[in-house]
Amino acid sequence: MMLIQETDYGTPIRLSTKLVTLTIDGQDVTVPEGTSIMRAAAEMGTKVPKLCATDSIEAFGSCRLCAVEIEGRRGTPASCTTPVENGLKVWTQTGKLAKLRRNIMELYISDHPLDCLTCPANGNCELQDMAGVVGLRDVRYGFKGANHLDAQKDESNPYFTFDASKCIVCSRCVRACEEVQGTFALTIDSRGFASTVSPGQKEDFLGSECVSCGACVQACPTATLMEKTIIEAGQPEHSVVTTCAYCGVGCSFKAELRGTEVVNMVPYKDGQANHGHSCVKGRFAWGYTTHQDRITKPMIRAKITDPWTEVSWEEAINHAASEFKRIQKKYGRTSVGGITSSRCTNEETYLVQKLIRAAFGTNNVDTCARVCHSPTGYGLSTTLGTSAGTQNFDSVREADVVMVIGANPTDGHPVFASHLKKRLRQGAKLIVIDPRRIDLVKSPHIQAQYHLPLKPGTNVAMINAMAHVIVTEGLVQEDYVAERCDMAEFNRWRDFVSDKRHAPEEMEKYTGVKAADVREAARLYASVRNAAIYYGLGVTEHSQGSTMVMGMANLAMATGNIGHVGAGVNPLRGQNNVQGSCDMGSFPHELPGYRHIATDAVRHQFEAAWGVTLDPEPGLRIPNMLDAAVDGTFMGIYIQGEDIAQSDPNTKHVTAGLEAMECVVVQDIFLNETANYAHVFLPGTTFLEKDGTFTNAERRINMVRQAIPPMPGYADWQVTMMLSNALGYRMDYTHPSEIMDEIAHLTPTFKGVSYQRLEEMGSIQWPCNDAAPNGTPTMHIDRFVRGLGRFMITEFVPTEERVGPRFPLILTTGRILSQYNVGAQTRRTENVAWHPEDVLEIHAHDAEQRGIRDGDNVAVVSRVGETSLKAVISERMQPGVVYTTFHHVGTGANVITTDFSDWATNCPEYKVTAVEVRLSNHQSEWQRENALFRDATRRIHKAAE
Repeated sequence: MMLIQETDYGTPIRLSTKLVTLTIDGQDVTVPEGTSIMRAAAEMGTKVPKLCATDSIEAFGSCRLCAVEIEGRRGTPASCTTPVENGLKVWTQTGKLAKLRRNIMELYISDHPLDCLTCPANGNCELQDMAGVVGLRDVRYGFKGANHLDAQKDESNPYFTFDASKCIVCSRCVRACEEVQGTFALTIDSRGFASTVSPGQKEDFLGSECVSCGACVQACPTATLMEKTIIEAGQPEHSVVTTCAYCGVGCSFKAELRGTEVVNMVPYKDGQANHGHSCVKGRFAWGYTTHQDRITKPMIRAKITDPWTEVSWEEAINHAASEFKRIQKKYGRTSVGGITSSRCTNEETYLVQKLIRAAFGTNNVDTCARVCHSPTGYGLSTTLGTSAGTQNFDSVREADVVMVIGANPTDGHPVFASHLKKRLRQGAKLIVIDPRRIDLVKSPHIQAQYHLPLKPGTNVAMINAMAHVIVTEGLVQEDYVAERCDMAEFNRWRDFVSDKRHAPEEMEKYTGVKAADVREAARLYASVRNAAIYYGLGVTEHSQGSTMVMGMANLAMATGNIGHVGAGVNPLRGQNNVQGSCDMGSFPHELPGYRHIATDAVRHQFEAAWGVTLDPEPGLRIPNMLDAAVDGTFMGIYIQGEDIAQSDPNTKHVTAGLEAMECVVVQDIFLNETANYAHVFLPGTTFLEKDGTFTNAERRINMVRQAIPPMPGYADWQVTMMLSNALGYRMDYTHPSEIMDEIAHLTPTFKGVSYQRLEEMGSIQWPCNDAAPNGTPTMHIDRFVRGLGRFMITEFVPTEERVGPRFPLILTTGRILSQYNVGAQTRRTENVAWHPEDVLEIHAHDAEQRGIRDGDNVAVVSRVGETSLKAVISERMQPGVVYTTFHHVGTGANVITTDFSDWATNCPEYKVTAVEVRLSNHQSEWQRENALFRDATRRIHKAAE
């Protein structure tokens, strides 16, 4: 393997149908209008020297190193800021230019440490390279007098160092923070010789508004901004392109290594989801892969109160298989099941559901999408005909109005948020529908036109009120609806939403949002050609989650905002492969490709391929499995890469179900909370240790490539295969590509997908088949997948979870930028510097009523449980609503969330829990007991050598 070198063209690409031809160094070159001379030269293979220019940000023209000569023009203009013109004759190498460039480099070097041999950037320093390119051999000015050589380092950030003594004030880091990330955390302080890069108002990096996305580090041409891992380990020798294993954006990265040690993760410029950008998690928080807590040997125990015993793979697999056989013989075939992982690859997920259906002989399989985006599948499938988002992320570049509902992209999907913020700075309008004042409502250089801070649980009331405005004010795109939609269903829906009971004035008593604001927001959404909806768990994790998804689809169809770029209804998926886990048939009623298990033709196709007879009856969902376990009829489970004891609602009920089972097999990289109740632990592998694919929120299938050997010895797909073979159902794959070939053979939307095609194209968005051999960036272009779009009646039904005198506040939950899901990965990285514990955000009015001050410890009590955590008085909150995250084990946020769930899919209602908050000086009883239980169940008895 080699170190992958990406070409830097100096300035961004320009897309224009008008072409321009000029001559550079005697050679003709044709490029799109608007292209810089520097980029035109680079595209013909000529590298013009540069320091302040890089193709991820706009040209700045400050270093002057890229000066060129143009026949008929005076002076030596900067090639980065000079656009091409027809007929120009440009010279990039002349004696005059050579002298000029050496003079410029002398000035830079005269105020720069000459420690190249010991500098961590040695061998990967643009300043060093340019000194060689221009032939600098001496510095006539010497190194005496005023300089910056003693400038202090800023080591505050846990991931990178800022060494001001090596800064050449090229402003690349400042511009990257502005243009790529959109945080505006950096600035150039002072002027002239006193100019310095400053985070915030002369704060250190850790204390500033910097979000540690790494864009500044990547843009820096010297060792000024340098990853600490490279300072410690040295420059990488080779690299592998792979896909991030955090959120559903699916960023492509170069894993850069020395031998088998990963020293750096660099966002890949050709990544079609991220285009060379990243966030703090993907860029820096990968150290968990080699954390000391990793479990790399299989373990078994008879009871959960026994210490774990390390055993061989053969013993662990045979023990698990014999236990499942014993349970099925005693309790029946349907007494066992499994849960697939949204963190594992498509191939691994496919094998788990195949094992459960073919080896266990039951459809008792489910996935974490049950508790996050199952309403997306139901709602979009019902209205549009497919269970996924309609656009690619790049589509937001063309949006004129963006409506963000129940999502917090800057924290949950930060790379997409950067794309969105860039579009907003260009003039697109924004509507935010969220109980909290998230960053998108107002942050540097962006502001939402409307923030509709509805009360949690009233999403459907809000969407119906907006639909009422659009219908009654004549804003429906009648031609689009008549051509694309079922008119009988539309007319029924039109009559429904036209009723005055859905008017914003009537709905205001439920939503708490001013009717005038709702009307104006609805008009804005319906008034443009390109209006896009992006939504998250604040939509789906409600008792009416499916209803709300259908409501958004109704709104988009009524305004003609599906089927073209810049529009659509787009779920922001939480985990890296939650889309893929659904695609692979992880639901108890669906085979891969969202085809119902009861459909004879579909089932017979899989039976022929798998050589088994499949049960036509849907199996149990996760909540049903737990209920059945408590009832004594479901007694064994195989859980791959999920932590339901921390992530699922009503923790006490979840753990009661797990505790009632006779064989719980957990496959994961750490002893997670679910493993406290396990009898067999099978060590898993991280994304850096395996081959396969992930599918992101835009239906993009990305390659995952092995960078380091699997620490336990086997990748997850191999472990599942061994378990299946031990159960008596033979699997004989030799590589994940063979699994994908089987998926493509059996799944119409994946028919054209193969590893060869993925290598050729970089990534593919399904559907990929004969009708769309190169994939489908935008869905429903000419017609909906189901044929005619179906408008659904979306009656608002208030949640059964009500506030009252005992529980007067509504708790809603979510995520934070630095942490990920249950925190098993990010808590084992330096990301804890930003979020060391979960806290409760509370409005000042509610805090004052309860005598709570900022930083006080408080008890949060619901109808089902109690926990204790620190209170933070926050302007983000509205009175009557409190908020927390669920990233830390000790908090136990889901101890207090209830069993209420979506009427169609059982997706839990995490976002609406009635609570009371009071001062407390101790942990809750659950927290104390769980800490003791956790310690007691994690003892490991090392096997004798």
